[in-house]
Amino acid sequence: MNSRGRILLLGAVLGMVASEARAQQPPAPSEQQGAPAETTAPLTSQKPIISRTGLVHLVATVVDKHHNFITDLDKGDFRVIENGVPQDIRFFSRETDLPLRIALLLDTSNSIRARLEFEKDAAVDFLNKVIRRNKDLAFLMTFDNDPEVIQDYTGDVALLDSSIREQRAGGGTALNDAIVLAAEKLERAPTPKDGGSDIRRVIVVISDGNDNLSDHALSDAIDAAIRSETAVFAVSTNTDWLALDDASKPNKYNLAPGDKVLEEFADQTGGHAFFPYRVDDLAQSFLDIGTELRSQYFIAYAPADPPPGGQYRRIDVETSQKGLTVRTRKGYFAQAVPTPPSTAR
Repeated sequence: MNSRGRILLLGAVLGMVASEARAQQPPAPSEQQGAPAETTAPLTSQKPIISRTGLVHLVATVVDKHHNFITDLDKGDFRVIENGVPQDIRFFSRETDLPLRIALLLDTSNSIRARLEFEKDAAVDFLNKVIRRNKDLAFLMTFDNDPEVIQDYTGDVALLDSSIREQRAGGGTALNDAIVLAAEKLERAPTPKDGGSDIRRVIVVISDGNDNLSDHALSDAIDAAIRSETAVFAVSTNTDWLALDDASKPNKYNLAPGDKVLEEFADQTGGHAFFPYRVDDLAQSFLDIGTELRSQYFIAYAPADPPPGGQYRRIDVETSQKGLTVRTRKGYFAQAVPTPPSTAR
């Protein structure tokens, strides 16, 4: 074949490849028949976190109207909806035994000085009840002017106890920076020694929620937690309660701005915010966190309409059982599909 013939043949082959590639691309959202309108992300940044396997992983907690944990539901009791479209649940299990990777964030700023000793006692008690030797790991981070890892990952509660007892209060509050740093560290958490890869990532933060020194915005911190698939459990140190009748039995609570921040962290990541009234109630809040971590469900699904990389998708999880509430993260940012390496020589 002469040179002109070879050039024409090459051009035809390239044209066929390009046509096939265009045919395999998903249509733009505006072209999809019946596709729901794109959900607006609650955050300002859009970084990907979806699993490279194409599955979206969820950890869900179910409670009744009395806040009792419901742990005996089956796959058929759940319904997952992404951007308004029902999804097919691929994997389901009652998860009570996954290895935990816990970031304990202790606010040591001036604003919590009066309650610091009670917080130390409650935090140590929590770790003693939750950490299982040779299975769970935790690290301690404090934050005032800056976040700092005081004790790295360990399953030895005695080491964590000693580090917690040494802390003193002083300085401002860089809460958002602490959440970002903890989430990034949890994203690289050690995997189990038995070769398994499934772990549960948790941030437990004790703070009044007031941030006056962070370089990161609230949206950056929530984004970091979502990307690392970390649930944030917050214990508020704010005491702005209003007792209308009996001072020993407050019946109205005023959510301070910092409390609303803690609620936002918990709500967006599938965690839970606690607002203990008395310092003695801190221990019960920590006990409730430990109980919840052992009373959850694992759900995984492959999006029926896979989103392009970077797009935010809202998730709603419902149960067919009346009177029950499901808590899980509210959405995810899609992972861009990696381009396969070229095999051309």
